[in-house]
Amino acid sequence: MPASTELTSRGLPPPAWDVQALPATQWQAFYAAVLDAFHESEPEQATDLWRSLAEPQRCHIIRDAGAIVGTAGIFSFRMTVPGNHLVETAGVSMVSVQPTHRRRGMLSALMRHQLAELYRQGEPLAILTASEASIYGRFGYGLASRQLYLDVQSQHVTLTAPSTGEVALTLEEPHKALEACENFYARQVSRRPGMLARAEGWERLPLLDPPAWRNTGYPLECVVARVDGEIAGYARYTVTVDWSRLNTAQGTVRVRDIEADDPRVYAALWRFLLKTDLTSRVIAPNRPTDDAFLHLVSDVRRCAPTVLDSLYVRVVDIPTALAARSYAAPIDLVLAVKDAHAPWNQGRWRLTGDGTGAVCTPTHDAPDLILDASALGAVYLGGTTLTELAAAGRIRAHHPDMLTTATTAFASPVAPWLPHSFCRSLLPRL
Repeated sequence: MPASTELTSRGLPPPAWDVQALPATQWQAFYAAVLDAFHESEPEQATDLWRSLAEPQRCHIIRDAGAIVGTAGIFSFRMTVPGNHLVETAGVSMVSVQPTHRRRGMLSALMRHQLAELYRQGEPLAILTASEASIYGRFGYGLASRQLYLDVQSQHVTLTAPSTGEVALTLEEPHKALEACENFYARQVSRRPGMLARAEGWERLPLLDPPAWRNTGYPLECVVARVDGEIAGYARYTVTVDWSRLNTAQGTVRVRDIEADDPRVYAALWRFLLKTDLTSRVIAPNRPTDDAFLHLVSDVRRCAPTVLDSLYVRVVDIPTALAARSYAAPIDLVLAVKDAHAPWNQGRWRLTGDGTGAVCTPTHDAPDLILDASALGAVYLGGTTLTELAAAGRIRAHHPDMLTTATTAFASPVAPWLPHSFCRSLLPRL
């Protein structure tokens, strides 16, 4: 719906909110407004880290009677897209509206302003993780990757896995192992769409472990796997032990990160976690939906796998974004895109590409597929298919054969996944 015809919940046109750049000296007030809107407080250690990571020059606010009542921020990232390319990407975060000012058009004003700024700055993609899944589709964000939540009854499963011989596991203090683990993580980034290259300072986020978040648990631990003396994987985790059941320990291992580039190493790390003394449960809240663990474990029903929404993608600049990735099969089609919030994207685009690259240009030719901006964002990383969106009525295809061809071309051989958090409100649930 065009801005001029939007209505508030009272049936009145929203005010013309003035979206302003955040003065660098007002970061503390900005962040306090974010915490207030999410009804949260947090340890000083966490606040200090977010202050160091913040990019005040990329934050925007709305004031009412001098007070900050709306906020939106951006972190600068590079994200892997199909074809193993890293693309400049805006990580949208700290979006909030005070409870006293909701449903008055403020969020729309912030998101429109932010989108126009990103286009002006030449950033082709924006991403976010949503605290409420229903909010951002209307602004052109589509669900592009999901995450697997595992709750494993560790005493009732075994792993049928490759031999774990010659894998050496050592417990290391997380900060001392940080450089080796981060170097390993950096090698994984280009292998899966949706992964983010860590900019300087972000390596401290996975180690954030304030006592207030431990819920009587022990501090963060790290196990490092080596093969022939070289690091081949690692896992970071916490342990909480419950002695309330007649002196019988019922502990829980909560996995924050687990990375490996070899099946036997991955199996060795999981065996270690499943066999942790005094525990009967392992929770891994964020794994890729195609995680090999599902094919290693003896009884998947004992793992209660649950698929959750994760990363939402917004294509800011269609020709640049579609040309930035490659395609699993040759493709030549015309997309008719509806995009009310980014008029520069509205229209028809001819996409021609294959595994080596692509070109996307405006055209007046008849469209093969008709879709909106959120559908385009959903399929961009190759995890959501055009076929499933067409089945839901969100894409219209003039030729069924073209839909099949396009689905194959847009697909990724591995599921997109976001293991790198940048939404501060989700951190305590890592």
